[in-house]
Amino acid sequence: MLKVEGLNQYYGGSHILRNVGFEAKVGEVTVVLGRNGVGKTTLLKSLMGVVPVKTGTVALDGADLTKATSYERVRRGVGYVPQGREIFGRLTVEENLRMGLATKPAGTAIPAELFELFPVLKQMLARRGGDLSGGQQQQLAIARALAAGPKLLMLDEPTEGIQPSIIKDIGRVIRMLADRKTMAIVLVEQYYDFAEELADQYLVMERGEIVARGRGADMQADGVRQRVSI
Repeated sequence: MLKVEGLNQYYGGSHILRNVGFEAKVGEVTVVLGRNGVGKTTLLKSLMGVVPVKTGTVALDGADLTKATSYERVRRGVGYVPQGREIFGRLTVEENLRMGLATKPAGTAIPAELFELFPVLKQMLARRGGDLSGGQQQQLAIARALAAGPKLLMLDEPTEGIQPSIIKDIGRVIRMLADRKTMAIVLVEQYYDFAEELADQYLVMERGEIVARGRGADMQADGVRQRVSI
């Protein structure tokens, strides 16, 4: 579904991403791990078109998205849950979810499936996003990204600052989405146990490069925990 080749990114004179390349397959969770500051968030922003890539290519389902804008990538099927959630705090839950439908025809209904995945959101449709707990905001951010029915879902540290019970709920939803075989999922994560539980494929980044990769089932044998521990 997603194919990335030779991605390089710079901030000023700093070389942030160094020849990054990987594939993310439909029905699989590709987990990206690494210490703080190694380029994980920059990688997702580059794939989303938030920051332009210097060199390299990004293709989704065979279509070249390298020069596409962020909104064009959403139309093509990219869903993005940014670090820190970035929901609209002054808008209601319903309005936030409708923002996820911005590329759809006017009047498109909010998919009922979102409330099956995250029942709490249905109870809070009229509540402002800024009044939700951190965990509820994270569920809202994921639901907003899912509203348009993406082919690729990218999540940047969805467990950050979230209570354990909701971390379990989020993990359950991610696994369920992958098992449906309708989308590829790229998960950037610092919480190793959460990442290991979900990973079908893992990538380890250091200094902007992918320095190790393999199957999720081999993470323990490959010593991934030691590589990414702070």
